[in-house]
Amino acid sequence: MKPNMKVQLAGLELTNPVIAASGTFGYGIEFEEIVSLESIGGFCTKGISLQPMAGHPPPRMIQTAAGMLNAIGLQNVGVEDFIARKLPPMAKYPRCKVIVNVFGYTVNEYVAVIQRLNDAPGIAAYELNVSCPNVHAGGMAFGADAGSLEYLVGQAKAVATRPLIVKLSPNVTSIAHMARVAANAGADALSLVNTFLAMSIDVETRKPRLSNVTGGLSGPAIKPIAVRMVYEAARAVQIPILGMGGIVKPEDAVEFLLAGATAVQVGTASYADPRAVERLAHGLEAWCRSHHVEKVTTLRGAVEVPPTHG
Repeated sequence: MKPNMKVQLAGLELTNPVIAASGTFGYGIEFEEIVSLESIGGFCTKGISLQPMAGHPPPRMIQTAAGMLNAIGLQNVGVEDFIARKLPPMAKYPRCKVIVNVFGYTVNEYVAVIQRLNDAPGIAAYELNVSCPNVHAGGMAFGADAGSLEYLVGQAKAVATRPLIVKLSPNVTSIAHMARVAANAGADALSLVNTFLAMSIDVETRKPRLSNVTGGLSGPAIKPIAVRMVYEAARAVQIPILGMGGIVKPEDAVEFLLAGATAVQVGTASYADPRAVERLAHGLEAWCRSHHVEKVTTLRGAVEVPPTHG
């Protein structure tokens, strides 16, 4: 029996629920020689801003116990160069959905990027980055404040001609509350979680290991927290959720689906294994087959929680 791996996400049909996460898969086309792009559900681009961004100086990425710490600083080519050079080659892979991660320092910048992208062909959806913990302004400043988040999502939704996915910050008191704020403001889906604000110090030099001092923690170390947050958010809103955080094997993806995610994103694993996202797409299908799961959609939110913890 070949399981049905298709999922519906904010009006989009994905061939399977495995997506490459933003910032770990470039602009997609760079991976065409090592990954079968049409074997994955889609990918999220690097964060695209109004103007090109150089990012932070090195060192900006270090290994940690069961994960990594990064402060890349949202380095990207800017929206004009993205539309002109980076986006067109992906037209060769129509089954691989292109989700453009959008970043700005101000609400007006977010809106301007979306308006410019509206005119570009080949884009399936936007992912609003309100949760990057390694830039000094914008990003997490919106995702950590309910009022700012509500206003930004509302303004972005008003101009977006494609589905709007909001990538939430885990660096908040209540992820369920922020999920409701984003959903009520017009989000079509949610991505969670982004990286956790973290820091590492070199005890010999007594200096921070990252040039930016702090950065974002990702990888297997954060997975149990991420699964808990997806579970809480899924119970708070009706819109689809893309779960992420430390997925390295098919069972990890299944955990997020059981917690309530419609699809998953794979990020840090791609640094250790550039083919991780394709491997996980095939692995999830094999897991469904071996466990007699006819439709992957039946896994969503199927965790069996005792009544006292409901």
